[in-house]
Amino acid sequence: MNATAADLAPGRGGVSWLWRRQLDSYPDTAPRILYLAITVLATITLYYELYVGGSVSTLILANLHMTFTFYVVTLAFGNLIGAFGSLFAGLTDRYGRANLVAFGLLFTAVFVAFILPAATNKWAFTIEGFVVGVVEGICLVATPALIRDFSPQLGRATAMGFWTSGPVVGSLIVATVGSATVPAVVSNTRFWTHEYHICGIAGLVVFVIALVGLRELSPRLRDQLMVSMRDRALIEARAKGLDVESLLHNPFRQLLKLDVVLSALAVSIMLLIYYTAVGFLVIYITTVFGFTVKNANGLGNWQWGFNVIAVILIGMISDLFRVRKPFMVIGGILAAVMTVVYLLQAGHHPSYYALAGILAALSFGLGVAYTPWMASFTETVEARNPALIATGLAIWGWIIRIVVFISFLIIPAVITSVTPLVNYGSTVAAYATTYKSELAFASTHPAIVATASKIPPSVLAIAKTDAVQLANAAKFAPELAVIQTHTALFAQLARYTPTTVPPALAAQAVAAAGGGTKGLAILSTIDANSAAIAGVIAAGPALAKVAPYAADLKAIAPYSAQLAALSKVPPSVFAYLKAHGSQVTTAAASAPGQWKNWYWVCFGGIVLFIFSIPILRGRWNPSAARRDEEQHEAMVQAELAKLKA
Repeated sequence: MNATAADLAPGRGGVSWLWRRQLDSYPDTAPRILYLAITVLATITLYYELYVGGSVSTLILANLHMTFTFYVVTLAFGNLIGAFGSLFAGLTDRYGRANLVAFGLLFTAVFVAFILPAATNKWAFTIEGFVVGVVEGICLVATPALIRDFSPQLGRATAMGFWTSGPVVGSLIVATVGSATVPAVVSNTRFWTHEYHICGIAGLVVFVIALVGLRELSPRLRDQLMVSMRDRALIEARAKGLDVESLLHNPFRQLLKLDVVLSALAVSIMLLIYYTAVGFLVIYITTVFGFTVKNANGLGNWQWGFNVIAVILIGMISDLFRVRKPFMVIGGILAAVMTVVYLLQAGHHPSYYALAGILAALSFGLGVAYTPWMASFTETVEARNPALIATGLAIWGWIIRIVVFISFLIIPAVITSVTPLVNYGSTVAAYATTYKSELAFASTHPAIVATASKIPPSVLAIAKTDAVQLANAAKFAPELAVIQTHTALFAQLARYTPTTVPPALAAQAVAAAGGGTKGLAILSTIDANSAAIAGVIAAGPALAKVAPYAADLKAIAPYSAQLAALSKVPPSVFAYLKAHGSQVTTAAASAPGQWKNWYWVCFGGIVLFIFSIPILRGRWNPSAARRDEEQHEAMVQAELAKLKA
């Protein structure tokens, strides 16, 4: 039975086609792929909107005056609120999925494009973000439910691979747009709004696509188990007599089982490293390794690009071999090993491409593990009740957001170094670079700087203006001492030229100067340098102010050039460095160890995931999986024969 034109546009007449989206027959391949593609596009967009803040997180912290702790706690509570939105999405088993996705896209796009960028303080930004989180929590459970509805089990991993690419491509778009549009040096921290405007406008475009093109299966079709496309005739025949209401009775009681709950918890803990990267990659790369925001986003391109390759490629390979669990093990081990390699880089100085390679391998391993898990999880839920796929995914969505909520509350207690580094580190670093030589001199010559700081600026000015007189005062100190002692005598001498001085007065002058040869020498020096000595005497009142600091001036004299340069550094620089310099230095020293501690927690989460794999439904051996497929096909043919009889 083919999907007719009426199926594709139900409720013709008026505008009811905008919300009447159910298909009463299973669609052919082309429209089915179209619905899957729109669902994946919606998922990518929703995650792009959810993660866009990560590309400019340091700017948001600075512009809205947030501490790192406040930022992380708001992310935590955003996930908590989104968790209950995810639980609400379980109702889509009863009321459908497509309308929630389409109109949720409109709501989130408007908020991201216009409302969040208008926030001018951290509280407005936070509360508006919470509202968006609720809607996205609902939509991001409804989308994998739609993927499951349109993908039989034998193609489930491929379909889930494309859906799983949604959050990853969303992250990749965040990093790509950020690295392309965020300048290397951001002069205005308000630039973060630019990224939100771009994201929101993209969301509005995707909303229009979903509004026009997205459809869903009717409950009687989607509430059945479909292993392959060959089951199509059987599920359509069964749909006529299916009691949907009985299948939906006590949905959570039916699915709150060990295999559903524990596997969802394990994968959520495994994904701690993913959510850490989503929220804090830019912060981590800039504060620990010193890369710019632009380059940090560039590293995100490597991480998310390889994850996209993994989730799609492994989905196809998993469907080809008909097994999920071996790929989960391989991916989990690769991710665990690369997590250790990654965390060991903290405190060192790896190159850009070394980090890119590590992130690419780590992210590839996560993708290899996660896509088969998504397929296996939906198959585990189907084994209990195929009518409750959205409920099962709601349980998973609730658990993963609760795990992220708890972990994000723990992160600020483990990593205390971020706030000083983000809020003050860039300014401290800029000052340290701009005034490198001046600050180096100050740190290596503290006694000289202290001595210079004791000398009043007026004295330093005199020392500079009357430098010649000061030098002459030192040079002619004996002569000046004689003149100052015998002021009246030298006033009389000044009335005569050297050749007309009366002998008696000349003899008196020689005696006053020390007598004999010494006296004659001093008088001779006075006669030869009368102008210089007169200049010293004229500047006497000013030089008297300098006299108490003569020793200090002598001590700093060899460093006059360095002290002059240091004096040109704005006083605000020293005040800022005094207030925050030690904080930043301490934080920079402790940051690598703190981040290592957190990444060891993430490593433990991956190990837990590996040990949880056996509780999921599914075979380890491809040949056993093919035998199951053959048995199912025989059952389908037998049941179809009975229905036709």
